[in-house]
Amino acid sequence: MAEEPKKAATPAKKPTPGEFIRQVRSETSKVVWPSREETVRTAIFVFILVVILSLFFLGVDSVFGWVVQQLLALL
Repeated sequence: MAEEPKKAATPAKKPTPGEFIRQVRSETSKVVWPSREETVRTAIFVFILVVILSLFFLGVDSVFGWVVQQLLALL
């Protein structure tokens, strides 16, 4: 049995600027914003991870640099 072709969705009517602002305010009020404590805790966690990963990649880069220097010294 052949499937019926699907109809193209009709584009939604554009809201007026005032209606758009009302919709944005309505949607923004539904957002659950983090508390100050959660924000500070997350920022500290991100900072610590950045420091740890920076040190890790510094170490990896130093090891690779040393290996390349040793290999070039053989030439």
